[in-house]
Formats: sequence, structure tokens, C-alpha cells
Amino acid sequence: MDLSAANRKGLSLFALIMIGLGSIFGSGWLFGAGQAAQVAGPAALVAWVIGAIFIGMIAMSYAEVGAAYPLPGAMARFGSISHGPVLGFITGWAVWIATASLIPIEAIAGTQYMSSWSFGWARGLVADGSLTGTGIAMALLLTFALWLACYWSVELLARANNLLTLVKFAIPVLAVGALIASGFHTDNFTSHGGFAPNGWSAVLTAVTASGVVFAFNGFQAVVNLGGNAKNPGRAIPLALVGALSLGLVIYLALQIAFLGAVPPEKLAEAGGWSGINFASPFADLAKLLMLHWVVTMLQFGAFISPNGANIGNVASSAYLAQNLADTGFFPKKIAEVHPRYGVARPAMWLNLGFSVLLLLTIGHSWEALASVVSAAMVVSYLMGPIAVGVFRQTKPELPRPFRLPAAKVLCPLIFAFAACALYWSKWPNTGKVTLLTLVSVPIAAVVLRRRGENLRRQFAPAWWMVGFLLWLSLLSALGSKEFGGHGVIPGGLDTALVGVSALGFYFWAVRAGVQAHRAGLPGPDPVLSGSRDGADGGPGAVPAQAGERETAGAAAS
Repeated sequence: MDLSAANRKGLSLFALIMIGLGSIFGSGWLFGAGQAAQVAGPAALVAWVIGAIFIGMIAMSYAEVGAAYPLPGAMARFGSISHGPVLGFITGWAVWIATASLIPIEAIAGTQYMSSWSFGWARGLVADGSLTGTGIAMALLLTFALWLACYWSVELLARANNLLTLVKFAIPVLAVGALIASGFHTDNFTSHGGFAPNGWSAVLTAVTASGVVFAFNGFQAVVNLGGNAKNPGRAIPLALVGALSLGLVIYLALQIAFLGAVPPEKLAEAGGWSGINFASPFADLAKLLMLHWVVTMLQFGAFISPNGANIGNVASSAYLAQNLADTGFFPKKIAEVHPRYGVARPAMWLNLGFSVLLLLTIGHSWEALASVVSAAMVVSYLMGPIAVGVFRQTKPELPRPFRLPAAKVLCPLIFAFAACALYWSKWPNTGKVTLLTLVSVPIAAVVLRRRGENLRRQFAPAWWMVGFLLWLSLLSALGSKEFGGHGVIPGGLDTALVGVSALGFYFWAVRAGVQAHRAGLPGPDPVLSGSRDGADGGPGAVPAQAGERETAGAAAS
């Protein structure tokens, strides 16, 4: 899946920051502030800070492994490099599902905001909060248009995204200024139930279920496309810090402006923040305040932002599908790279088909997909801290342009935080994501059996992930009602139980990775050995000798 030399040298640090920031400023800023305010009230500000800290910690773990392995679509490869092909496929599948699902979501968001345009055909795009037949057709058109732009090359992606991101950055800044200038009501932050009217559990739910994690998820584009940077080891961590820092500042400003601009009489009429339910939050609020020029600007921005973010999503999901093909679990045809444009066009066709399937089945509104996809994103984050822990033990000689400080302490805490965030996604979202992720397990078993592999040996490093997802789903179903459970486990104890048990799963996962390396399951290292195919432990891996396999099987068991 190597890109051409031209494309490999094509992304500067600035372009990589713009790709990350462009992905962060997708539909999240259009809907996130309104939804977070409805769920958590003024305490939504805390949700954004918690979300930024959480994503920042995850991103820094990926900065170490991403800079050490600057491979396009890298987030789908770390599981293979650390634990072997089976876990690589499971985690790669989760990352691919989460990233490819963003393509139709962003198209849906753009279409929903287009329905606020004054044209008759635009008003018919949405009815009763869901896309109409015309709306679905428009979302399909937007999806195909952005997919086609990325069909030609990564260089075109970078040139288009730089311009779109600058526009997207300016629009929310102007919107914040206009809303605050129209009249800022400080009482909104303490009236109608106080700063946290729905309790602090609602703040935690807002982190994952109201678009906060969804908004910051754009950091993945930096890791997945960082292999195309001129100096990946330096560019990846700097681009992550730059994109996330700028994103947090703007999102906090948007949330403050939204909370302070809602007219007090509207808030009283709605019975508090839970009753504020704008279909197009900022555009509807600007209409309420008679800021017609802001409405026009937001309508334009609502078209640009999601579709601009989709540039990174289309490219990232293509790289992820390529990596799954490199493992041998997807057809090898998908990994074929165009000799001139340096992109895997079969992978892009696969993602386009997946996007169309989602749009035609369950993707009838942004809200219908965002909470489930946010939970899927959290699953895709799990490998970062585990990969750091495994590589620190098994690959001390690995060049690390960036080293996560205090990794022995931070990595278990990052993993536990990710487990809590997944739990906060609420039941039944956790169950849906577990089911969707574990679909990959029987697929892997069938492929490996056809190859004549020893299933016990191959699956040994991956059982921790299966056990973790099933255990978390059980806790979610039995947990407190604040997080959608049946209330068997009381509030407070449920989150504590998730965090403590996650630490056990972390150390199990790291131990499994160390044993997998002793067994030779990950294959030759793509950096230390210079072998690309062997990195995934797939068909291109150098097989162990017979005696080594017997010893490896015992170690893996």
C-alpha cells in the first residue's frame, strides 16, 4: 500500500494540521454545542474540556506509535504489529467501521443544514427530523462529489482541504462574535437548575453521546495520513497538538456563545435546557435573534464544513481498507494502488458502497448515527496505549521521534478512561458497537481455517479484546439508569467498576502482546526489518521454522 514517491513527500506540517483541523471541524460544531447544552446544560463546557483531555491523552499515545510507524492508515495496523493478524483484523475492522461511517454522517449533516435554505426544494430535504427521499438523494450526491475529489490523488486532497479549512475556521469565529454581540445573558449559566441541571452523569454522557468525542475524532486523520508527510516523525505529534488545541479553543467559544445567546424567555418557555431542541442549532438561534447575515453565513458554512471534513474521511477510510486487505482478511484486490495517482481505488469503491448502504438503511438523520458511531470511535482508540505498552517491552530499539512521558502510569489510565468513555456512551449503544465489532471474529476464523492455520495459536493474543467488549456490554446493561442500564449496579459504583476492571484488561492485553512476539505472530517489523507485507502477519509474513512454531504455540497458549 506504499504511495508513490511524489505523494509520499506531498504533505507539509501545515497541510497535516489543516487535515486534522478540517476533520475536527466537520458537523460537530454545527450540532455539538446544541446537543451538549440540551443534555448537560451550562456544564456542557466541562464536557468539552473532559473530551479534549480524553482525546488528547489518546492522541499522544498514538503520537508515539504513529511517529515510530509512519504508515498510511496506521491506526488499522497497530494491532497487527503488536499482537498478530487476528487482533489486527479485529481492531482494524473497528477503526475502518468508525472512520468509513463518518462519510455518510457528514453528508447527512450538510443536507440537514441545507434544508434551512430559503429555496423550496431545500425545505423538502428534511421532514420530521429525518431526511426525505430527496434529502437522501442529496446526501448521496454530496458523498459521491467528495469521494470523486479524493479519487485522483492525495495532493489534490491537501490543496482542496487547506482552502476549505481556512473558510471553515473563519465562519465559527464570526458566528461566536455575532452571537455574543447580539446580547449575552450571564444568568443563563446559573438559572433553570443551576450550572449542571441534569447532574454530573449527564456531563459524562455528553462527552460521548452528544458529539464531543465525535467532534474531536478528526485527530485520526493525522495519524492515518501522517505517513505522507515530509517528516512524519516530527509532523505527526506536532500536527496532533496543533489541531486539537485550536479545536478546543473554538469549540469552547462556540459553546459559551450558544449558552449565553439563548433568550431567557425562550429558555423559560422550554422549561430549561432539556427543552431547547433546535433542528439546526446555530442557524435557528441566529434566526431567533434576527441575525439574517449570520444565518446566511452559517448556511454556507454548514455546507462547507461537513463536506470539507469528508475529504479526510474518504482518504483515511481508503487507507484503512487497504491495510485490512494487506492482512489477507479482505481481498487483496482492494489494496491495489493506482500507479499514477497513488491511491487505492478499489478500497475507495468499497467505502463508497458502505456509505451508500448506511444512507439507504439507517442513516436518515445525523442524530440517528452520531451516538452509535461515537461509541465505535472509542473502541477504535483502545489500541493506542496498549501498543505503547507492548512496544516498550518488545521493541526497545525502535526509533521513537516522540516518547509519551510516564508511559507506565499514563497508558493504563488512558485505557481505563477509554473504557469509561465507552460505558458513558449508554446502553444499548455499547451493545450495538460490541456486536458490530465482534462480527469480525467469525470472519477471521473462517479465513484462517481456509488457510489451514492453528486457530488456538492465532486467536490467543486476541481473546482479551473479545472478553473486554463482552464484559463492558454486560456492565452497561446492568449499570445505572443514568447511563441507560437496568439499574442493577448503582450509580458511581458502575463507573468505578468499569475503570478498575479496565486496568486488569490492559495488563492482560500487554501480556498477550508480549507473548505474541515470543510466538512470532506479528511477523517481521515494518520499520526494524524493512518488510511491509510481514508487518501484518498476513500472507507476506516470513513463516517461522517448524521448531519455532512449536515453541511459539506453547508460548501463545
